[in-house]
Amino acid sequence: MAGGKGVALVTGASSGIGAVYADRLAKRGHGLLLVARDEARLAALAGRLRAETGVSVETLKADLNAAEDLRGVEARLASDETISMLVNNAGVAAVTPLIHSDVEQLDAMVRLNVRAATRLAAAAASAFAARKSGTIVNIASVVGLAPEMLNGVYGASKAYVLALTQSMHHELSPQGVRVQAVLPGATATEIWERAGHSVEALPAEIVMPAGAMVDAALAGLDLGEVVTIPSLPDVGQWEAFEAARAALGPNLSRREPASRYLAAASAAA
Repeated sequence: MAGGKGVALVTGASSGIGAVYADRLAKRGHGLLLVARDEARLAALAGRLRAETGVSVETLKADLNAAEDLRGVEARLASDETISMLVNNAGVAAVTPLIHSDVEQLDAMVRLNVRAATRLAAAAASAFAARKSGTIVNIASVVGLAPEMLNGVYGASKAYVLALTQSMHHELSPQGVRVQAVLPGATATEIWERAGHSVEALPAEIVMPAGAMVDAALAGLDLGEVVTIPSLPDVGQWEAFEAARAALGPNLSRREPASRYLAAASAAA
């Protein structure tokens, strides 16, 4: 069957967080369109999920850093009216300090984490808004709030995803489209090895299993959260952070500089 809740398109679906989302969404009754570069892994996952859940599972091999492949996924989001959900998960990390990093690798990371995520989010947003329904889940990271933790370009790419999601929520919620940003902390997936840092080297108490992370993220979606931080014990801390950010709003753009700058300029004259 195609899935009573429509089809969820999941990027980066061959392993880690994306594969867990595929599993959980299939069990919730979604059909699946799984997107990743590793065709063999996609096929194995699709076969297992079809056998276990009976939902329709399609795979699409695509490298989202390849322009033609990215356009193909965008076109599918724009044209396939069975797609009701996008899990914008594909991404890579970096842990090396900026001055010791390969700038070409950083450029590739930005193209995947920012450019590809933006284009897919935009394609889904346009299609879903036209139908007045749909859900977009953007996978960000806690480093978007704490850029000192890891490589700053990686943190900046995830801060971008958070800001994009909050803006999309403001724009799309009146159109009936739900948008969520998920900010995982350290999660036990292959992303660490691909970044050149073994997950086993991290303190065990800060590393969440991928299954637990996705289950928490889906619970947050069910609760109507726009931003879900699976590891945060006290949601009041996030609410206070957002309240402080909102309080800045009226003073972020004014006709005159703040008095402290006028005083400093006068003293220097």
